[in-house]
Amino acid sequence: MLRNSRSGWGLISILFHWLSALTIIGLFALGWWMTDLGYYDPWYNQGPWVHRSIGILLLFATLARLVWRFIQPTPRAEGSRLETIAAHLGHIALYVLVLGVMVSGYLISTADGRGISVFGWFEVPALLYDLPNQASVAGDIHWYSALALMILAGGHALAALKHHWLDKHATLMRMLNPAYSMHNDPK
Repeated sequence: MLRNSRSGWGLISILFHWLSALTIIGLFALGWWMTDLGYYDPWYNQGPWVHRSIGILLLFATLARLVWRFIQPTPRAEGSRLETIAAHLGHIALYVLVLGVMVSGYLISTADGRGISVFGWFEVPALLYDLPNQASVAGDIHWYSALALMILAGGHALAALKHHWLDKHATLMRMLNPAYSMHNDPK
């Protein structure tokens, strides 16, 4: 039940999926909220610190998730050939956007050469900094990639609901319950 099978997702993949989804939505909401903070607002410095710290933890979790995905089988896709191709390309685009948002966020935060403190537990060093307009260019990439990610994630959620309600596929149930595939596998 921890590992994936050809019939369904394991608990580890399911936890990666939902924790990532909730974290990404939360980071987007926090980032949007931070844009309206005034200089004298108590969260003016605290908000970005929390945003960066969670973002770095999500980056590590995403890298672990990608490793897990490469060493685990992928469950059989449901739907037409066109739907499975679209789903595959959509998942690749989601990963590219997630990584793009996080790398650009890192480049914004380290543009001045200082590392990123992650909740005071450890510091991620600035490896690439002092590039021309680094913070500005990375900021634009961060914002537009985050918007694209939210739009694509919304489409991803709608596709899951379409598969569940209209097509009567087990796609959504397999991502909610690792035991579902084991008990409902047609073999």
